[in-house]
Amino acid sequence: MKTIIEPFRMKVVEPIRMTTREERERFLEEAGFNLFLINAENVIIDLLTDSGTAAMSAEQWAAVMRGDESYAGSPSFYRLERAVREIFGFRHVIPTHQGRAAERILFSIMCRKGDVVPNNTHFDTTRANIEHTGAEAIDIPIPEFFKPSAHHPFKGNMDTSALRDLIKRVGQKRIPLVMLTITNNSGGGQPVSMANIREVKSICSEENIPLYLDACRFAENAYFIKLREAGYRSRPVREIAREIFSHADGCTMSAKKDGMANIGGFLCTNDDQLAQSEKDLLILTEGFPTYGGLAGRDLEAIAVGLQEVLHEDYLEYRVVSTQYLGRHLAEGGVPIVEPPGGHAIYIDAGAMLAHIPRCYYPAQALVVELYREAGIRSCEIGSVMFGKPDPTGGEEAPAALELVRLAIPRRVYTQSHIDYVVEAILAVNERRSKVGGYRITKQAPFLRHFSARFEPLRS
Repeated sequence: MKTIIEPFRMKVVEPIRMTTREERERFLEEAGFNLFLINAENVIIDLLTDSGTAAMSAEQWAAVMRGDESYAGSPSFYRLERAVREIFGFRHVIPTHQGRAAERILFSIMCRKGDVVPNNTHFDTTRANIEHTGAEAIDIPIPEFFKPSAHHPFKGNMDTSALRDLIKRVGQKRIPLVMLTITNNSGGGQPVSMANIREVKSICSEENIPLYLDACRFAENAYFIKLREAGYRSRPVREIAREIFSHADGCTMSAKKDGMANIGGFLCTNDDQLAQSEKDLLILTEGFPTYGGLAGRDLEAIAVGLQEVLHEDYLEYRVVSTQYLGRHLAEGGVPIVEPPGGHAIYIDAGAMLAHIPRCYYPAQALVVELYREAGIRSCEIGSVMFGKPDPTGGEEAPAALELVRLAIPRRVYTQSHIDYVVEAILAVNERRSKVGGYRITKQAPFLRHFSARFEPLRS
C-alpha cells in the first residue's frame, strides 16, 4: 500500500484547549516571549521537544504496574539492565533520572579544565555540562552541515580530517573522550553513517581515546543506515544498532527519546574502574545504582520502550510521517534542512526571515510567530541557544545556523494535526516580511534559552 498508517490504535485521548489569537498574545507578553515559559495547557500543538513527550503503549503501562520500588536490588532494574545489555552490549548499565544527569556524571569524572571534547555537534545540555567542568566543547561536523538546503544521506557525520587535525593541534592528552551524537540533533536530526562511526573509532583507537555515543535517537539512526547505507538494507535494525554500539566504549542515553518513556536515562561503559567512579558519584546526587533517581515503574517502562522502538513498522511510520511534514513545507516554499531527519523538521529561519539580522534572533522571532498564529510551540535552535555572548559587553558571536525545530512527539499526533501545522507555517511564510526581531532583556549564564526573556524590536 502507498499509504503508511499509524501502526497503533488509540485507547485513551487527551483534550486540546483551543486558544484564541488574543489569548495567545497575552500569554506571550506574560512569558517574555519565551515559549519555554508558556503553560502547556495554552499550547494547541506542542512541538517544543520529542523528549519525554511520547505516548506510552499498553505494554508499557502494564509494565508500570509491575514496578518494584525496592531501594536496592529491585528486579525492575535487572529487567532494564538485561534489555540494555541485549541491545547496546555494554557491560555496565547505570540508570539516571534523565540524559543530562548521565552527561554530568560522565564529564565530571572524565573532564578537567583545559580539556577538549570533540563531537559532530554537541547539543545544549551536553555542551553546558562539558563547559561547566572548564573543558571546551568543539563541534566538527562535515561541511554539508552548514548548508541547510544541501542533500547528503549522512549529514550528521563527523569531519574525520578535522578530528585528526584537532588531535594533532591540541594533543591527545587534552582529549579525554570523543563523542558522536546519533542522530545529530543540532544539525537537523541528521543520521551518522556506520562508515563514519567506524572511521571515528579507528582514529580514537590509534590515539587511545575513548569513543562515546550520545545515543538518544539510536534507533532512528540505525533505521537511516538500513535505508541509506550500502550493505544494510536486508539487516534487522536491532542488529544494526548492536553493530553501532560495538564501535563505542560507552554512551549516554536519554530514555525520553528512543526509550519511548516519559522520564529516565542511563550511562554505559565497559570500563570497570570508570563504572565504579560513576556509581560513587551517582549515589551522591541521583540515588543507589539500582534505581538512579527513578521509580521502579519508570525502569520497567524504559525496558519495554527500548524493545518497541526497534519495531520496524513503527520506525517506517516515524520516518515517513516526519518526511510528510517536511515535504509539504518545502513544496510550499519554506526553507528547511534537507533531507528531513527522523524526529523533527528544522526550518531555516535565517533564510526564511533573512531581513532580520542575526543579532535580533530570527529563529526566536519565528517560534513566537508560529505560536501567535496557531498556538504551535516549537524550539529555537539558533543564536539564542548557541550564540556566544561577549563577556566584555560587546556584540555576541551568532550561531552557525538559525534553525527552528518542529520536534514530533512519538505516537501522539495524527496526520490532521500535522496538516494544521503545515497550514499555519505556510500562512506565516506568506507574511514573513512583516515579522520583526527581538532583543534579550534577561538571561542566565548557562542554557539561557530555557529562561531568557525578550521584547520585540519597536519600529
